[in-house]
Parts: sequence; C-alpha cells; structure tokens
Amino acid sequence: MSPAQTPPEHPAAPEPPRPRRALWTLVVWAVVYALDQVTKVLAVANLEPGVARPFVGEVLQFHLIRNPGAAFSFATGATWIFTVLAAVVVVVVVRMARRLRSLPWALALGFLLAGATGNLTDRLLRQPGVARGHVVDFLQLPHWPIFNVADASICVAAVFIVVLAVRGTGLDGTRETRPASSRTTPARSEADGA
Repeated sequence: MSPAQTPPEHPAAPEPPRPRRALWTLVVWAVVYALDQVTKVLAVANLEPGVARPFVGEVLQFHLIRNPGAAFSFATGATWIFTVLAAVVVVVVVRMARRLRSLPWALALGFLLAGATGNLTDRLLRQPGVARGHVVDFLQLPHWPIFNVADASICVAAVFIVVLAVRGTGLDGTRETRPASSRTTPARSEADGA
C-alpha cells in the first residue's frame, strides 16, 4: 500500500472528564443549612433571650440573642447591606460550583453556601422585616462573641479556602507550580566573572 493509500489514523480517545464535585457542595450545603435552621427554631422555642444556660459547663453555653449586624455584632445599623452581600456570595458560589473538580473546594464552597444562606434566611424572613431581619445567635464560648451554626460554617469554609489558596489548589483540582524563572538561584560571585 502506497503512502497515499494508508488509512487515516484513529484519533486518540479523549480522556474521560474528572467527575464533577458540585454534588458534594450540595450535600454539605443541605446538611449544614438544615442543621442551622433546626437549631435556630429550637433555640427560639426553648431559650429565654439574654439568659445564658450552661450546656457543656462554662465551655459552651446557650445564650439567645438577635443580631442585626454581621458576625460578632459588627455594623448593627447596616443589616440591609449584609443581606445584599450574602445574596451576592450565594450567586458567586453557585456559579463557581459548576466548574468544580476538587473535592476540598467542593466542601469549602458547601460550608460557605450553607453559612451564607443560613443567615440570609434570617435576614429575609425574621423580624423586624424583609431584608432587615435579625439573625438568631445562641452559641457562646468563653471570651468569644455569641454565634450560630451558619457562622461556624463560614469559619470552617474560611479555613478550607486559606489552606487551598496557600497550597495553590484550583477549583479544577490542579496545583499551581512556580515557574522555573521564579525559583531562587544562587547569586553569582564576582569570581565567576561578569
């Protein structure tokens, strides 16, 4: 068979795509969001506002308050701003989740989404009104502001995100490598010549 008659080579089969991890984001979100909402309902039904009740001695107490501000009662007069910010976070996380290939990032975004939607639900549905609702906080540690499950979830997400950023792990699961030119090389001495 002449070279002109050789059959065309079959193209190499494409690598199968890595499984999407957005499902894990959804699972973490659903579990943590449900836990946040159920514990807030129980706290409101069973705790007296402003009265601390020991749970694990003095280490963890139940202490119901209504927080109009951000975490740690910051900016209590700007509730509507935090409502808008939480909504933006939700939209950004949902958009990012579509590109996920990394399980740690999927978990981080699940915790972040659960925290944002947990407190956003309070701001939208609780008194004194839509977009101005006060967040239910009821967990207290020594020398720490009163918080809730959604706040704890956001803190867990922050730790995940910092670790992933330091390690250079992208949403697709790949790790950044420093280019060879940025690696430090020993300085040439004057004896080496210029």
